[in-house]
Amino acid sequence: MCEQNAAEIRRKVDRFLTRVLKPGRYLGAEWNSIHKEWESTRVHMAFAFPDVYEVGMSHLGTRILYHLVNSFPDFLCERVFAPWVDMEARLRENEVPLYALESFRPLKTFDVLGFTLQYELSFTNVLNMLDLAGIPLRSGKRKAGDPWVIAGGPCAFNPEPLAPFIDFFLLGESEEQLPQVLDLMAEQKENPRPRADFLRRVAQVQGVYVPEFYQVSYREDGRVQGIEAEPGVPRVVEKAIVKDLDQAFFPTEPIVPYLEIVHDRMMLEVMRGCSRGCRFCQAGMIYRPVRERSPQTLLGQAEKLVRSTGYEEISLTSLSSGDYSCIRPVVGDILARYGGEWVGVSLPSLRIDSFDVELAAQVQKVRKSGLTFAPEAGTQRLRNVINKGVTEEDLMAAVGAAFRAGWSGIKLYFMIGLPTETQEDLDGMVALAAKVLDLGKRSGVRNMRLTVSVSSFVPKSHTPFQWEPQERQASLAQKQQYLKERLRDRRIKFNYHDVATSFLEAVFAKGDRRLADVLEHACRAGCRFDGWTEQFRYGLWQESFRELGLDPGFYANRTLDYDDVLPWDHLESGVSKKFLMQEHWKALREANTQDCRFAECTGCGVCPGRGVRIDLKG
Repeated sequence: MCEQNAAEIRRKVDRFLTRVLKPGRYLGAEWNSIHKEWESTRVHMAFAFPDVYEVGMSHLGTRILYHLVNSFPDFLCERVFAPWVDMEARLRENEVPLYALESFRPLKTFDVLGFTLQYELSFTNVLNMLDLAGIPLRSGKRKAGDPWVIAGGPCAFNPEPLAPFIDFFLLGESEEQLPQVLDLMAEQKENPRPRADFLRRVAQVQGVYVPEFYQVSYREDGRVQGIEAEPGVPRVVEKAIVKDLDQAFFPTEPIVPYLEIVHDRMMLEVMRGCSRGCRFCQAGMIYRPVRERSPQTLLGQAEKLVRSTGYEEISLTSLSSGDYSCIRPVVGDILARYGGEWVGVSLPSLRIDSFDVELAAQVQKVRKSGLTFAPEAGTQRLRNVINKGVTEEDLMAAVGAAFRAGWSGIKLYFMIGLPTETQEDLDGMVALAAKVLDLGKRSGVRNMRLTVSVSSFVPKSHTPFQWEPQERQASLAQKQQYLKERLRDRRIKFNYHDVATSFLEAVFAKGDRRLADVLEHACRAGCRFDGWTEQFRYGLWQESFRELGLDPGFYANRTLDYDDVLPWDHLESGVSKKFLMQEHWKALREANTQDCRFAECTGCGVCPGRGVRIDLKG
């Protein structure tokens, strides 16, 4: 695409924008969006979310980092999202490069393009956005005038399939880390150094991983033999972490979109981290330790959010909001202050064993929507394997309390293919559903609605189950069919995830750098929005693996040994590999590990290793 300025791009886009789905995705200029002067700022960053606008604008991290960067006088940050397929076609047809929403400037003119990696099946969107921007896909092919391409988010804890495309990754929490990186970029612009020298400087920042400084070798059987760091960079990259959440930056004048987004409400982050220790859960490991915000801080933030946005709902967000030690007084204070202004509160994540029916009723006084509970497994034995820490009695007590309080819609969330799963565990899911229906009937619930949602287990890096294989697709499909037949009841809605999608997620979740060629081949063949059912093209993926001579089952379906070198062994979440091994061993013995907030230290290694500690405000 030829070089174009912002005015030219805007004129061209105006001509075809009415012919694409949801034009508001591509306009910018929303309430509270920030428009800085290009010439008066030293570093220009485009924050890139590799999915559609409605998904990206619902992500709290997007809001935090956008406003954080713009809070510095020397830095400018604008946004870009993956254009839907109709908009992509128009951009290519009219030779318009991908642009940033605030200024319509082409992405290629920015100093840095920063991607957030929330989901492995967004990787093709990353490459497609680079291609639409006219930026070379491979970092080794970029010239001095091209933007630095960086990435962070949970998938950065195993970014190896993307390693050849990204100049460097940011591991962990970026509130302090990203401004340090941008300062170094400002210095680099004013006093340019050779590329390698700059990257060595930036590699000294906590949590920055520069892939080209780490050489990977492989055994004849395909396993990783070793990962060697070049002199002058950390042998193991340790994540960045915010120690005091009360002092961390939080935006109180967030952007208010013109079109409805997935989570169209104010968001208050009440805490970070989770110490429940579910052995399948990557977030519960990589975001440790638990750190809470004080009620005073939250109420001050809520006051500003209400005044600056006009929203009528505040969502108290975290991995498990019901675990926040001050949840009752904070909810009560928010409703007391703003209930008269028709501002409500939502709790997006509630655990069975921390379910408080009075609290749930308090935040849903106007309308009782459905409640979701996640037993995860159908038997207590398997719940012990995954360290879920809840019992059937907990579930029935929570559901019974909900029925008595007037709820009629319940959703149960399970996983199939968990390590050690048997036929008895599948039958246990069916039995639990029947018991919930029976309890609803005995409680006099009218128009009972039960949704049973089943996903396939995907092993993730930095978890106790990182050594486990994913069950074969054919077996998972058989289990889905079995449950579908056993859950035939007009009161039950049965949902399940596509097994091919979950398989590809597992491939990239446990993959290494050799998958980069497959990723690029699939992208050029037309793969994008792989997490969207209507866009997922599994045949093209199969063709790409065949063309490149790689077996995807080698990554997804292979059991790993404790002495294997893992593709992500040079990247550290703070949770020690020794602890993960112990937890895996305990899982096979069906033994539980207690929550360290209420019991003795479990020895995961985060607190002493990172100089932080659990911070509870209650």
